[in-house]
Amino acid sequence: MEKKLLNLLTSLCFISLPFLFKGSKMRETLVIFFSKGVLATLIDAYVVGTKRVAYPVRPFPKIFKTNIIYDILFFPILSVIWVKISYSDKFWKILMKSLIFSVPMSIGQWYMERNTKLFKWRKWTVFHTFGSVNFTLFTIRGFVGLLKILDKLKGNQKVIE
Repeated sequence: MEKKLLNLLTSLCFISLPFLFKGSKMRETLVIFFSKGVLATLIDAYVVGTKRVAYPVRPFPKIFKTNIIYDILFFPILSVIWVKISYSDKFWKILMKSLIFSVPMSIGQWYMERNTKLFKWRKWTVFHTFGSVNFTLFTIRGFVGLLKILDKLKGNQKVIE
């Protein structure tokens, strides 16, 4: 059953990619996707390395100790969606929208941890998941905010010249 769930998640991720990477702001979308992949991989490697979480069923178990589907596909795609829906919002609205992602993800992971072998929590709880999801969402959102500021500064320099 776990392999089927991973295959379904992988298929859904690949199906969604063309829809996420169309339109304007392609550079920002790619930056979000790849930076979230790097951030998720680094955090997950630390968490797995300190034996807080284990992934008994994962792709390429002889090569990776983490689940690369989560780290380089699923979480980056969710971050792209989240940044797109919160792109022009102020802080409080961004905070509320982050709950739309982090609460269901935390509950879903708690349910999956109890009922599947996709991951095993050792020194981890649903609150750790909630905190880490929000931390990474806001880190990536802050990074996008920095890019927006840099783009404005770059645009102002062209006017001055």
